[in-house]
Amino acid sequence: MAMYSLDPINANCYEGTTVLINKFDIHDEEKLLQAEIAITQEAAASWDRSPKCDSFDFEHFRAIHEHLFHDLYDWSGQVRTVNISKKGTNFCPHYEIEGHAERIFTRLREADSLCGLAKEVFIDEFVDMYVSTNYLHPFREGNGRTQRLFLSQLARNAGFRLSFAEIDIDMLMIATIQSAHGVVDGLKEIFSKAISRLPKVSLDQQPEKKMMEKLQKSRERAENAKSSIPAAKKKSKSPER
Repeated sequence: MAMYSLDPINANCYEGTTVLINKFDIHDEEKLLQAEIAITQEAAASWDRSPKCDSFDFEHFRAIHEHLFHDLYDWSGQVRTVNISKKGTNFCPHYEIEGHAERIFTRLREADSLCGLAKEVFIDEFVDMYVSTNYLHPFREGNGRTQRLFLSQLARNAGFRLSFAEIDIDMLMIATIQSAHGVVDGLKEIFSKAISRLPKVSLDQQPEKKMMEKLQKSRERAENAKSSIPAAKKKSKSPER
């Protein structure tokens, strides 16, 4: 659970606390954190196995957040209505989120969701997307988890492998803070090491082709079996009475 700077009076929190109002009515910050971890880890694994969207637009981004947090918060998938900051980084003002998101995801669409790029070019574009969505921070809570799941799916769709679990979280945090001040070298170095191209699946490895080959062999065996059966002798006519 991220520790943002905000005004608790206007931030969907229980009165006099920084604990978010939640469906379990948990008032203890540590207990809420543990509930978040358990619920969102399972939800993230479910999305990773079977993504519910592949449009790579803002609706897709919001759908991931709703999927991760709908068991916890009534406002899952909804754009925040308060301004937030963290460790000296101010995120997009809440009244500018929709317009900023439109520019980010329009650019992504025009870039064909980063498909067909050489790795070096992909890294540059991917880092730009990371920085842009980090500044956007469109939700009251759960921005990082939503962003990582979205970007992992984006990379996979473009033919690259990326696992945030294999990235040093402290180094990523430092590089992310630097990027908010215009320095992206750290992010480029991290993602250059973490991202690799997925192996191309040859025609012989494609499941559709294997299935057709099995079907063809089954047909051939059936035909061979039929041809090996002797032709039935014609029944002789019974003598007329």
